[in-house]
Amino acid sequence: MGTLENSPSKVPYYRPIGNEVELFKQAYRHQLPVLIKGPTGCGKTRFVSYMAAQLGRPLYTVACHDDLTAADLIGRHLIGHESTYWSDGPLTRAVREGAICYLDEVVEARKDTTVVLHPLTDDRRILPIERTNERLQAPPEFMLVVSYNPGYQNLLKGMKPSTRQRFLALRFDYPIPSIEQEILIGETDIDKSLALRLVNLTNALRQLKDHDIEEAASTRLLVYAATLIKHGFDPVDACRAALVEPLT
Repeated sequence: MGTLENSPSKVPYYRPIGNEVELFKQAYRHQLPVLIKGPTGCGKTRFVSYMAAQLGRPLYTVACHDDLTAADLIGRHLIGHESTYWSDGPLTRAVREGAICYLDEVVEARKDTTVVLHPLTDDRRILPIERTNERLQAPPEFMLVVSYNPGYQNLLKGMKPSTRQRFLALRFDYPIPSIEQEILIGETDIDKSLALRLVNLTNALRQLKDHDIEEAASTRLLVYAATLIKHGFDPVDACRAALVEPLT
């Protein structure tokens, strides 16, 4: 379920694109929840990991899915050797510890699950736990962050306006070629000329989106290709494995 994602002392690589770093810091400072929208592999999760490390806070990440229940987030009673005991879910642990809780692809979760977020996303900042009769008050250090890919939205899997309006929102997209080239070099340490060729190839593939392929090649896949090539893999085979086969 939810995992403690990173140590605050280790800062992952992230190249800011706009004012997202300052906006996130302001949201954290003023105890405001954040919603991040963007396509697959554009850096949403990396950004949250980077900001958690920058702010020196633990990060709990939950990959949302159809079977995610409120109990999965909040916690449940478990059977021990001699009695039952309460086990906190990732959301509850994040509230208790003053951590950042990140719900990835939140629209994949059941609607009755996301309702439990509402008391944490307004001025109350509380988490009621009915089964233990607790009413946790979130400390100033706690922050709730959610993300989703608007390209996958449909009538059954959209975020309700009443929920969206509880968050500040950031829109992510694939970076412009010069920045993507910089990211590629920063992530994999490949040379500048190879980075340029890979970025140009990826942008050519993105022109095929909605025509010959369903989804655009992501920055994540581009990093995969560069990593293979950097470590001696044949460039054509690397591009086929990272940029062609996953998309077709």
